[in-house]
Amino acid sequence: MLQLPLVVTARLDLVLVLVTLLSLWTRLSGLGYPGAVVFDEVYYGQFLSLYMKRTFFIDDSGPPLGHALLALGAYLGGFDGNFVWNRIGAASPVNEVRWFCVAAYPCSLSVWSLRLLPALGGALCVPLGYLLILELRCSHLSALGAALLLLLENSLIVQSRFMLLESLLIFFVLLAFFSYLRFHNAPGRCWSRYGWLLLSGVSCAAAVGVKYTGLFSYLLLLGVASLHSWKLIGDQAQSHMSVCVQCGWKVLCLLVVPVLLYVFWFYVHLSILQRSGPHDQLMSSAFQASLQGGLSRVTRGQPLQVAFGSQVTLRSSAPRPVPCWLHSHKANYPIRYENGRGSSHQQQVTCYAFKDVNNWWIIKDPARQELVVDSPPRLVRHGDIIQLVHGMTSRLLNSHDVAAPMSPHAQEVSGYIDFNVSMATQNLWRLEIYNREAESEEWKTIVSEVRLVHVNTSAVLKLSGLPLPDWGFRQMEVVAEKLLKAHSGSLGWTVEEHRYGTSQEQKEREAELHSPTHIDIDRKISFWSKFTELQWKMLTVKQEESEHKYSSAPLEWIAMETNIAYWLHPSTNAQIHLIGNPVSWGVANLSLLAYQLLAALYLLRRRRGFRDLPDGAWQRFASVGLLCGGGWAVNFLPFLLMERTLFLYHYLPALCYLYLLSPALLEHIHTHLLSRTSRHMLAVCTAAVLLSIFLSYWTFCPLTYGNPELTANQLQALKWRDSWDILYRRR
Repeated sequence: MLQLPLVVTARLDLVLVLVTLLSLWTRLSGLGYPGAVVFDEVYYGQFLSLYMKRTFFIDDSGPPLGHALLALGAYLGGFDGNFVWNRIGAASPVNEVRWFCVAAYPCSLSVWSLRLLPALGGALCVPLGYLLILELRCSHLSALGAALLLLLENSLIVQSRFMLLESLLIFFVLLAFFSYLRFHNAPGRCWSRYGWLLLSGVSCAAAVGVKYTGLFSYLLLLGVASLHSWKLIGDQAQSHMSVCVQCGWKVLCLLVVPVLLYVFWFYVHLSILQRSGPHDQLMSSAFQASLQGGLSRVTRGQPLQVAFGSQVTLRSSAPRPVPCWLHSHKANYPIRYENGRGSSHQQQVTCYAFKDVNNWWIIKDPARQELVVDSPPRLVRHGDIIQLVHGMTSRLLNSHDVAAPMSPHAQEVSGYIDFNVSMATQNLWRLEIYNREAESEEWKTIVSEVRLVHVNTSAVLKLSGLPLPDWGFRQMEVVAEKLLKAHSGSLGWTVEEHRYGTSQEQKEREAELHSPTHIDIDRKISFWSKFTELQWKMLTVKQEESEHKYSSAPLEWIAMETNIAYWLHPSTNAQIHLIGNPVSWGVANLSLLAYQLLAALYLLRRRRGFRDLPDGAWQRFASVGLLCGGGWAVNFLPFLLMERTLFLYHYLPALCYLYLLSPALLEHIHTHLLSRTSRHMLAVCTAAVLLSIFLSYWTFCPLTYGNPELTANQLQALKWRDSWDILYRRR
């Protein structure tokens, strides 16, 4: 029988509610200000517009989940992608005044919705920090201290209030560790705790899916979980079945689920972005042909199998320096190069980075003179000997023992011209399909990746990647090089455009080459092929990076020797900067140093047989160091090895770990190292430091929110370090 009345009892942590509300207020209030593009919003905005138009792109800085989340906010706000993200403002000095040409958002665009999800993620980091400290078995006072440090950190507020990804990354990382510790601390017989483990795995996948730097924290969590599993295996009180079940759940939730979700982010990404875009040429011909528009309009309905007499364009598989096609034209190599070396003076063969009628070649059977496809077509297979005839000049692709112009260790490749000298033609090439599934496999359009091996010398046709001088019109050099010397990535060629030739006469053939035909046949590649190619391109193809005015070195972050000017009002001194709270930044650094010294002292004394702490206290101290100190290390040290443009905001995930470490270390010192009198002094000092942190936060609020406007003298007073770049106008 149902008993009435129904009673629900709930426990509510009012401190947690309070810090959550304060965090939402500091991150969400006035979110639409300024109504202009701010710093890296111009970078993410370009991808956002492409996302809204379902146009394919590559961002080498991170996986697609972050862009998808930003696009979700834009979609909810009704953004259609029609906005030109071309500038945030160019600074130029004019009488001690630096003017920013601001790109304002149109009134029809909901700026609030664009920035909503990053702001929510940043706001929820504060209560997550509170809960995480509690799961580390620290007191509610320590949890409150961690929450206040996160709440009053100006740089975290700034980074959360714009269309940027660091706040989402930090949110998912903190959620992953909180969920895992909640699982680890739950009673062993509580099956509901595996829900927390699953949430931890999902959060790890989301962190890595937002930015690749999330991988650092994910690996740390895997290390922590491995240590716990090793300890579990040695627990004799646990049955074999219990140990296997718990370890199996960890493998499933922390390894299998993140990998599957990571792939799922790409599946959603590729399902949405189905239209040809600005980054198509970075991808293979098969990938391009799977997109709507672009290459697919050119290649739709092409014959699949290459036959003798086929007219083809051959695209190099080399990812660098640029995508290009095998090309020739009516210009010869110079008789002598600038360094005095002689050439064959044959017709130039290059790799050209643009579509051109001179990219067409005809596959010829060496035993026959016809340049048309028979009926039925005689298909070209792996291992066949072929000749390649340049469509517009009828020159045969040739190589011989003459040094290439820019790569003298390799052979020159040319279109053969008979000058009646003792240089016989060597124009036979053996076709090797290196992604074949059978020895007699047919040569297929777009699908087959082939090598062309010179029969006389066994050299392989390849793109050297070096530009030719002016006499070669700055096109890319093509050479023939021995397989053992050549780099495998530059050896491959793919048939991109293809038709069956029907014209034997040169004039008719030239007209045919200028007039491609199409048949309505669709051809697609599998998701796994697209996923592996896209992932490889994201990891290997780097966009050109130039030195940025506000870029910085990792060692400058620790003492906050740098800042970033995010926005300046076009006519007043109102401005926004990425500057941290100097007091809390210093507290974080002191905490890290103090923990390292204290840990070294404890370890030395334990080695000598002294036990300064009970086992439980030592375990808590070690756990705090492993998670917080280790989190700082894995999120900071890798940047010391990176050769890329770095900014202050790259340090924010590492900084958050120090804000978790500080109150936990303070509690440890208060509980285990100080006398009663000293504890009172510590409490007074802690209160003074917290007040200083708040005053520092309040002092820099005008640079955090861009409001109120300050005078030039007030701005100059905020320049606490000479290395900071504070912008102001003198009136």
